[in-house]
Amino acid sequence: MTGLLAELSTPERQLPAKAQVTTNLSEELKQPKTIRRAELTELSFVNEPIDGQQELLSDGVKCLLKALCQQFAPEVNSLLKARQLKQQRFSLGEKQDFSTETASIRQGRWQVRAVTEALQDRRVELTGSVAKMSVTDTGIHTDAKAFIVEFTDSQSWQSIIQGHTDLAGIVTRSIGSDTVSDNTELQLEINSAAAITCKVRSLHIKQQQIEFAGEPIPAGLFDFCVYFYNNYRQLLSNGSGPYFYIPKLESHLEARWWAKVFAFVEARFCLQPGSIKCTCGIETIPAMLEMDEILYELRSNIVALSSANLSSILSAAQVDEMQGVKPSSVSRLSANNVSLDAYQRLLIKTCHKRGALALTTVLTDERILVSSDDNVELLSITRELELKARSGFDGVNVNHARLVETAMSVFNRYIGEGNSNQLHITRDVDAPIHAQDLLPAV
Repeated sequence: MTGLLAELSTPERQLPAKAQVTTNLSEELKQPKTIRRAELTELSFVNEPIDGQQELLSDGVKCLLKALCQQFAPEVNSLLKARQLKQQRFSLGEKQDFSTETASIRQGRWQVRAVTEALQDRRVELTGSVAKMSVTDTGIHTDAKAFIVEFTDSQSWQSIIQGHTDLAGIVTRSIGSDTVSDNTELQLEINSAAAITCKVRSLHIKQQQIEFAGEPIPAGLFDFCVYFYNNYRQLLSNGSGPYFYIPKLESHLEARWWAKVFAFVEARFCLQPGSIKCTCGIETIPAMLEMDEILYELRSNIVALSSANLSSILSAAQVDEMQGVKPSSVSRLSANNVSLDAYQRLLIKTCHKRGALALTTVLTDERILVSSDDNVELLSITRELELKARSGFDGVNVNHARLVETAMSVFNRYIGEGNSNQLHITRDVDAPIHAQDLLPAV
């Protein structure tokens, strides 16, 4: 252990002595291979430490992160390459359909591990940014059953470090008050019954400030490692556990990768299999066609699938375009090429058949919600919530504290007193849903 800690504290990016004195051109051309071999076990921080970084990223965190990167980071590039190849085939005219190779999984009789008691009731969940001010603004002190703390793909390194620090404060209930813009003290009364979920960043995002084997590490793996290591003891002590939200999956192979990560960490820390729980967002067309397979691969850890808010997916595509990234014509869900009704009915039917919860999303622009004197926006949202609750969803994710009470009232009526969810709604009487029903315009 002493040797490992000494390795972690070694100044980063030092070259071997031979590389520093070499003047022969042929030797210099050979040298990068030697450096790459040496870097296979190297975790390097590219920039100077910022405030809070050394306290957050302890030797224990670095040790786990290094092990995770060594074991799992190389496979991420292969998974991302598989995304590109699939998109190329679809662009060339290949029909999008349920895979014949995994038909036995869809037709098989199996279920996910039983949903833990702390996550059986998720009728209203509130999403908020990791920033402390945003945590205060969104009202973690509401009666929401869960609070999803979100790390976004565009956050700065300073924001990521501060966010993880604040998240640890939420877990330990040590964030007691904060100063708001008018310099008044606002006591943060955290609902101790609310389950806290860490929403990690997407698989394709890299954490540029940290490299392993000479390449930036997957940002989602970083979020998982830091949140788990710093909080799992306290979370288990609180009667909950390490819960995660995995966004934007595009295949069951990506779900299998996360399942291996979870199993590795559970074994390393002597936790019971399935102690780590996750919810997966079905936010892409490939994932929509592999919901059974995603549940199957993660069956030891997964508790729910969450349907996308199509307007948010469209917004994300627009952001990609503004940043110079060409949005995939096949990977993103859109209102133009997806039958929303068929998509949501299939998600509910698939989840409930396998013993998992089916969640939905209702997002709104805070400015519209606050400025709407006649509550037109709120009435529209209420009607949408009623349709979703009636269809069989077990809960809804909202992005503003003002929506919590409205959503709670709607789902309370449909779930009923004494019940935690709507797993009893199987939708078995629905007609079979085919790919052409889901994707009429693709």
